[in-house]
Order: sequence, then structure tokens, then C-alpha cells
Amino acid sequence: MDTPSDVLHRVFGYDSFRAGQQEIIDHVVAGGDALVLMPTGGGKSLCYQIPALVRSGVGVVISPLIALMQDQVDALRALGVRAGFLNSTQGFDERQLVEAEFLAGELDLLYLAPERLRVDATLRLLAKGDISLFAIDEAHCVAQWGHDFRPDYLELSRLHELWPDVPRIALTATATPATHREISSRLGLDAARHFVAGFDRPNIHYRITSKSEPKRQLLQFLREEHPDDAGIVYCLSRSSVEKIAEFLTDNGIAAVPYHAGLDAATRALHQARFLREDGLIVVATIAFGMGIDKPDVRFVAHLDLPKSVEGYYQETGRAGRDGLPATAWMAYGLQDVVQHRRMALEGDEAHRRRQVHHLDAMLALCETASCRRVMLLDYFGQEGSQPCGNCDTCQAPPETWDGTVAAQKVLSTVWRLANERRQKFGVGQVTDILLGKTTAKVLQHGHETLKVFGVGTDLGNAEWHGVVRQLLAQGLLAVESDYGALVLTDASSAVLKGERKVLLRRDTLRPARAKTSSSAKAAKTVAELPAELAPVFEGLRAWRAAVAKEQGVPAYVIFHDATLREIATRSPSSLAELSTINGVGENKLAKYGEQVLEALQATA
Repeated sequence: MDTPSDVLHRVFGYDSFRAGQQEIIDHVVAGGDALVLMPTGGGKSLCYQIPALVRSGVGVVISPLIALMQDQVDALRALGVRAGFLNSTQGFDERQLVEAEFLAGELDLLYLAPERLRVDATLRLLAKGDISLFAIDEAHCVAQWGHDFRPDYLELSRLHELWPDVPRIALTATATPATHREISSRLGLDAARHFVAGFDRPNIHYRITSKSEPKRQLLQFLREEHPDDAGIVYCLSRSSVEKIAEFLTDNGIAAVPYHAGLDAATRALHQARFLREDGLIVVATIAFGMGIDKPDVRFVAHLDLPKSVEGYYQETGRAGRDGLPATAWMAYGLQDVVQHRRMALEGDEAHRRRQVHHLDAMLALCETASCRRVMLLDYFGQEGSQPCGNCDTCQAPPETWDGTVAAQKVLSTVWRLANERRQKFGVGQVTDILLGKTTAKVLQHGHETLKVFGVGTDLGNAEWHGVVRQLLAQGLLAVESDYGALVLTDASSAVLKGERKVLLRRDTLRPARAKTSSSAKAAKTVAELPAELAPVFEGLRAWRAAVAKEQGVPAYVIFHDATLREIATRSPSSLAELSTINGVGENKLAKYGEQVLEALQATA
């Protein structure tokens, strides 16, 4: 029987495990249950794929990612692994073929959508086969009050009841301590070994900037820092997705929209193009991206505030899976806060509490003057981290100022409107009063006679919006759900009475661009190639693109960029030398080895 190290080298082409992998793999190979928390790009899939190849039988993988199963199976087959899937996209004949392969023991791995386990026929099929393990991917989907709950995941506790002797491994990259406990409880994994490999992604540069003209800001970010790079832009609404995709296309940047309002065929086409084409941008709602295996996503941009830190972490985690430097960029403004505060007040009391908790944590991350990575890791229970040197607040520490007087002016205006006029207004009217603007609306309501009229001319309109945004983030102001009117909170009185000091960030519209940092260097990244090797690398990429197109698979299924960079750098002259390159396993060496050597010769 092959050992895990044998399989790692022979099938996947790597000489050593990443941190934490071997202990997990050995435990599952020995028949133990496991709950694994490991960051995106940390190598979670190998933690169940290798045990499935070492143990007798078929590894059954539960995955919610129907749209990606074909690509996952293609990638495994390219490695010589016998893999298949069953989901609702298949016709009768295709399902029959996969089921026959499973029963004949001709599969190493079988991917299932969770809803398939609600079908009695699927359970009868599994009962007839020899199962080596159950892997539950994206296990956070079982958390009922989490950011990505899938009801079908609640049924997965049945696996242990029906197959008590088959080891289970549940994996996720996104879990707070509370979510961790919920996963363990709902999947019956309290007695399993829990492996927490940390959540840090040191190659990602985190950056959050004040929203001014978001389209212009995004365009500038892409042109200056990520020209011709593949990436994802997240927006909150479908209409915003369409508008931003059209705007980028009109400005010469290849982009396609993705949201639930598009028909299934269009969504599938756009996702396939993103996986297969170099330099394409997908503009999407959060309907896009879970489990995306594309390793060379160089940036993830948010033009609207995510609903939770969990969502933000998972979405930004789709960048830089190959370990190379990547950027998580967000433009964030006052209307984001107002909109989310209103949304958080919808639903029953328990739902409101959860939404407010998620929003408060997200706002704290946006408004912090300290290291963003430290705050992220602390949120997920990884305490004691040191400033990373690879986020905007580390590289260009924000200036803070005593905003107590400014806060009192805003709060006093809201108080006077409510108590002297029995009125409530939104941000625009409050700032117009402070700035002393005699607009039609101000004159209509006689607000020019208020004592606070014109007391805020020391700041500009954008600066007052920044003050209001931060007061909302700090819970010193609130928003009513119906019309977005500003109202005081229980905490407001201490500021009005001068009993509480208010410290504010000074907004900057152009934070420092990403710089090389010690944290980024510490990541296992591949160095930039010397100029003389660039043509060799591009020649190898051109060869790979042609092969991928011919086979109808994403380019990274053939070889990752990191593998091509190492080939270009080391320039192997024989199959034996090529076999020592990371990512060149036995099957790929036999399949592509001679072609790679020929492509190298052609660029010499």
C-alpha cells in the first residue's frame, strides 16, 4: 500500500507536505474523524484526497459547488485520479455510467451535492459500495446562523448513523469560534480530532479606502496595480453588477457580470470563461465564487460593504491561492453604513441581534487605525498576532483626530430636529444644516433658524459624511429602518455632555499602494522572474493555453503558474530533471513531459 508521502510525490508532484497536512492525513488514513479549519490556499483538499487514495474504497466528497464539480473532477483526472460526480446537471445515461463505475470500484473519489443525500436512491447506491471516507467540504454551510447556511447540510449528521465505521473529515476556511462549535455539534464531530491550522493569508495585501467616486477609484486601481490580471469585483446589487461590468468593458477592460438574475446558461458560460481565460474580471454578487479553484486570481475588490467579516474573509480568500502576492481592495462609504444599518433592523429580534453583531464587527475592521490582519485573525479566535506590515494601516498608519466637538455638532443637530421640531432627517439634511446651506428643503422646514445652523463650516461636506459614518460605526448614531433617518442612541448622551471623547480617523482617498513587506516575503511565494526568463515563461504559458483549449479545461488543470515559473527558472533538459519540479507528478510527466521540453527548446 502506498504511503501518503508516496501519493503526494507520485500523483501530485510534491516532495513535502505543507504545515499541518501530514498530521491530518495520517489521522484520517488511520480511520479517525477530523474537523479541519485551514485557510484558503492552505491545501485542504489534499487532506481528504490523499487518504481516499491510500485507504481501500471510494472517497465520497460532499460539496455544495455543483457548478464547479466538473472542473474539480477534470483537475483530478489530469493527475491520473479516477474521479466522478453526481449532481442535478447530469442526464440519466451519464449518472448511470458514474454509478456503475462506483459499484465496480473504478473510482477513487466521488463528488456529491448535499441534496443528493436526501434521495433514497443515492443512499441505496452508497450502501452497495465500498466507501473509504466521507469528506464534508465547506463545512461552515451547516452553521444555521452563519453567512452561508445551506439547509441540506443539516442532513449530513446521518452519515455517521448509517456508516458508523467510515471516517469523516469536515473542512472549512471560514469559522469563528462560535461557528466552529456549531459545525462540531451539528455534524456530530465533538469526539473527533479538531485541527486548527490558522487563518492567516500573508500574501494578501488588505486595503480599505474611503469611497468617493467608486467607478473611477476601481478603474484607477485596476490600471495602476492589476492591468491584465484576473480578479473578482463584488457588488451588493444585481443592477450594480451590470453597470460596473459595462463600465469596465467600455473602458477597455475585459469583464463579465455574474448574479442570480442571469439565466443558468449565462452564469455557467461566464464562470467557465473566468476559469479558462487569462486576465478576465468577473463582477458579481456573493452568488459567485465559493470554492473557486482558480489559483491566479490576483485581486478581489469590493465596491460595497460585505455583510459580515466571515463573508469578507471568504470572498477575499479567493485571491492569491497560488501563494503569490494578491490584493484585497475595498471602497467603503457612508451610504454603505446607512444601508446596512437599515437592513440589520429587519426580521425578528434574534435575527436583528445577529445582523447587528456581524455589521459591528465589519465596521470595526473598516474603521480601525491598527493592523487589519491582526483584527481579522482575532475575530476568528487567532489571538496574539503581531502587526503584519502588509496592509494599508501598517504601511501608511492613518492619522487620527479628536472629533469630540464635531461629534457633538452632529448629535446636537439630530437632537434639536427630534426635540424642537419633532422631525427626523437623513444624512444630507443634517450636513446641509451644519454647513449653513439655504436649500429649498432647509427653507421649507425653517431649519435656518436652528441654533446649530452653519456651525459646521470648519469641515467640508465629504468630511462631515466621514464623521457621520464613523459615529454610526461606533454606535453613537443609529439609522431608522423605514426612511434612513438619523436618531440618537443610548451612548449619544455621554458625548453631548462631554463625558466621552470621540477619536476619529482622518479619511484619505489614496492610501499607499502595496509594498513588499516582511510578512509577504515570509509567504511561500515565487519570486518575480528575471527579465531574460520572461519570454521562456510566456512561451510555456502559450503552450499551456493551447493544450487547455484543445482539452476544454482551465489552464491551471494542466500546470499552475508556479510550476511553469519553476520550469522556466531551472530549465530542465530531461524528463528525469522535469520530474523534480513541484507540481509535476507521474501522470503529468508522462502526458506532457516531452511537450514541455519541446516548448523550452523552442524558446531557447
